[in-house]
Amino acid sequence: MDDRIIDPSALNREPHVEPADAEESKEVKAQEALLHDVDPSLASADEVAEALNVDTHTGLSSEEAKRRLEKFGANELASAPPVPKWKKFLQQFQDPLVYLLLAATAISLVAWIIEKVNAAPGAEGGEALPFDAIVIVLILIVNAVLGYVQEAKADEAVNALSEMTAPTSNVLRNGRVERIATTDIVPGDVLVLGEGDTVPADGRLFAAASLRIAEASLTGESVPVGKKPETLEKAKALGDRSNMVFNGTSVTQGTGRAIVTGTGMNTQVGKIADLLQSTEDDTTPLQKEMNHVSKILGIAVCIIAVVVLVALAVLEGFHSVHDVIDSLLLAVSLAVAAVPEGLATILTVVLALGVQRMAAHHAIVKKLHSVETLGSASVICSDKTGTLTRNEMTVERVVVPSGEVELTGTGYAPEGDMVSLNGDAVPENIAQEVYATLGAGTLANDGELREGPKPGTWEIVGDPTEVSLVVAARKTHADKRFHHFTRVAEIPFTSERKRMSVITKNDTDSGKLTVFAKGAPDVLLSYCDRIFVNGAVRKLTEGDRQDILKKVEELSREAYRTLGEAYRPLETASLSEVPGIRTNAAGDVSDISEQADVIEHQLVWTGMVGIIDPPRVEVRDAVAEAHRAGVRTVMITGDHPLTAARIASDLGIIEQGGKALTGDELDSMDEKQLDKATSEVSV
Repeated sequence: MDDRIIDPSALNREPHVEPADAEESKEVKAQEALLHDVDPSLASADEVAEALNVDTHTGLSSEEAKRRLEKFGANELASAPPVPKWKKFLQQFQDPLVYLLLAATAISLVAWIIEKVNAAPGAEGGEALPFDAIVIVLILIVNAVLGYVQEAKADEAVNALSEMTAPTSNVLRNGRVERIATTDIVPGDVLVLGEGDTVPADGRLFAAASLRIAEASLTGESVPVGKKPETLEKAKALGDRSNMVFNGTSVTQGTGRAIVTGTGMNTQVGKIADLLQSTEDDTTPLQKEMNHVSKILGIAVCIIAVVVLVALAVLEGFHSVHDVIDSLLLAVSLAVAAVPEGLATILTVVLALGVQRMAAHHAIVKKLHSVETLGSASVICSDKTGTLTRNEMTVERVVVPSGEVELTGTGYAPEGDMVSLNGDAVPENIAQEVYATLGAGTLANDGELREGPKPGTWEIVGDPTEVSLVVAARKTHADKRFHHFTRVAEIPFTSERKRMSVITKNDTDSGKLTVFAKGAPDVLLSYCDRIFVNGAVRKLTEGDRQDILKKVEELSREAYRTLGEAYRPLETASLSEVPGIRTNAAGDVSDISEQADVIEHQLVWTGMVGIIDPPRVEVRDAVAEAHRAGVRTVMITGDHPLTAARIASDLGIIEQGGKALTGDELDSMDEKQLDKATSEVSV
């Protein structure tokens, strides 16, 4: 990709110098350069806006959007023209073995006709109907119907997946926010993004507030990434382009606005779709074998017919044309009998059963013969997030000043409890500290857990990491101990602050205010001067700090993502009475988000949690079974090497302490080193 920065001056839009059509041509060229040749993450937002000729305060006009829609096309992934049903049905006959059976059918039919034509008037004998030909035709039709029905089901399943795209999106047009059909979005549109939205196109951010986006569908990274509009200094990998948003990803937190730089097939998802569509179908091992068998059978059938015909000529001789016809019919009949008419149907039935088994495991197989290739696989490469793991962030460990507990249960179902690491009952003092930690994590939280449409299913709203804290609090019933706290203000999380705080009102204590905070343990700890331990608050010592940071390192080595929790009683029911709080001329409290220095200090440390995307229970057995069958398993992920190695070790993909190879290490290898590494490294 060309990494040059967009030069807005090159657009040179001066109507008094250039004719309108020339200006339009230059504009289109500039836009196409941005869409195809230039990395927008390396250009400033102003440069992108000027190149796409859009005012970020008003967006495109309806007329301009319509013109661009005609120029660039609808914002949808291109798909191959649908194959007519009759053609799909006829494609089931495109097989060498089927060709052989059709030839046998034709020969049988010709033989029957000749026999009927040459039969003496009133003579008996011979078949009233060409039963051999009819049976073979019926077998071929059944075979074609089975294959057609299975592939039609797969097509229906694939079409259902396309319905996952959000049908409408918010954009800025004509100076106001409008909700339009996602397919009508064009390059230069201004996307208006909010929590819960699906990003409808690729875009360059120019404004963001605490924006975090889940990009697991594109990069495989299970943790939402922070986004900010600052221009990147150098080209970065897709998952590290912090000023870009991508089609198909979802907003888990915050708000943002972006200029659309790519729609339809010009998005990152579109490039993947194009790659998949351009992949040529290869012949499967079974198809190669059947092609070979068909050729051998064809040759054998011809040899049999010739040998029989020659033998009859030598032994009995041909005394008339009728003798020649009888001998030819006998030779052909023996040759046709050598063709295995049921083989094609047996293969189709066996493959269809394999497809049904795959479907039971939620795997779509579009072509019957594709399922056969699984039996020839010697290496399985798999993504981690959502494939080897549940893609459901789960709090597994809670570390508090007096000890450590483990939470049972996985995923978003609020089912489980806290247990000691040694299996004993959790002491009351540790339980109280766990309640305080999870309570703080739940209150300083924008995530939400909802019951799904089906009994026993759960849906999340917001950041998966935040929802994991909500689930943990419900497992331990810590949420019920803090239900009387009501949020009155928030200091949001940002990638620079690495923490979030909320100010709550205690409805049972004269409305007194309390600050609850969560964030990166090392950062949050620097704002704490006290610690909650054994049911009381005392001074946080340097020894306490070192113990906490040491535990953070231990959990990180075990691939846990850590979050610290803390609180601070403000001892007042009015924000304006908090010492150091700034007010405006009218005596009202100024923007609280700009007064973190007053609110987030003298915090009381309660503890921290260890969060992980847990492996799927069934995967460990599947990996072991693959290894027993001589199939090597390889994990490919964008996660941190320690996280990837830990998950791979848990699943049996590598041994404890095994090495994970990074993309940078791969890039630095020559071809010989790469061949060796890919044959030895499994992560």
